[in-house]
Amino acid sequence: MSAYPNRADSNKVGAYILTLQCKDAIGIVAAVSNFLALAGFNIRRSYQFEDEATGQFFMRTTVDPVGKGLTKAELEAGFRPTAERFQMTWHLHDPARKCRVLPLVSRFGHCLNDLLYRWRSDLLPIEIPAIISNHTDFEEQARWHGLPYHHLPVGPKGAAPTKAEQEAELLRLIDEYQIDLVVLARYMQVLSPELCRALAGRCINIHHSFLPSFKGAKPYQQAFDRGVKLIGATAHYVTADLDEGPIIEQAVERVDHTITSDQMVAIGRDIESMVLARAVQFHAEHRVLINGHKTVVFW
Repeated sequence: MSAYPNRADSNKVGAYILTLQCKDAIGIVAAVSNFLALAGFNIRRSYQFEDEATGQFFMRTTVDPVGKGLTKAELEAGFRPTAERFQMTWHLHDPARKCRVLPLVSRFGHCLNDLLYRWRSDLLPIEIPAIISNHTDFEEQARWHGLPYHHLPVGPKGAAPTKAEQEAELLRLIDEYQIDLVVLARYMQVLSPELCRALAGRCINIHHSFLPSFKGAKPYQQAFDRGVKLIGATAHYVTADLDEGPIIEQAVERVDHTITSDQMVAIGRDIESMVLARAVQFHAEHRVLINGHKTVVFW
């Protein structure tokens, strides 16, 4: 079962996944299909999108070998001339290799709990090698899951450990654990512009969709006080522009005047967990291509 269990190819991932983007031109699909056929691969599924506003072309194709087939390195080497011809940004992914995900958490555990459950239940194509937090609240939970727990606090202004020192250690751990994706599972620290650049395209955040109307503390209480009728959550890639990175997934839930503020918090946390899980799944399955300030997400 996945976040989208009824998707047609959810259980048919293919031997390789080819993702690419480039300036739109005549013959891209034909060139890719012809190369794969001559290389001895059958196209299982293929999705394409042309952004008329930017003139960019996006494609995600899953393939299976007919017979033994080429190795990943051989297929990459063979495809390189086609990619250079169209000046593509492209990647060939092996879906058998699970995405290595590093959750960062502070003091709200609903998103972390959900990710850990989905990971242990094999509902997401990910590996979680460790957990990092600026607090100690979830250390025992990490131990129960058999995971290393790294407490990386940030000292008061001017005191050690400084934010720069804390982020340097975070980057060291990301390299040590060979992390593919950092997930801010309600991690209540603003990342520095330098760290955002270092993690560009591989760091996902989750937040309530009330921004910018309800900034700051207790957004659900603010929403309750204003009598909102929709609450929701947004998962996006992290950039130096706070909460303005390319959006991957969103969801909303209707509420009415009978809902208490505590009920609104509970509903909001459920939505946050679900939306974050979907975003992680889409990224791990190589369904997301960044298109400037937006994303193309192939279901």
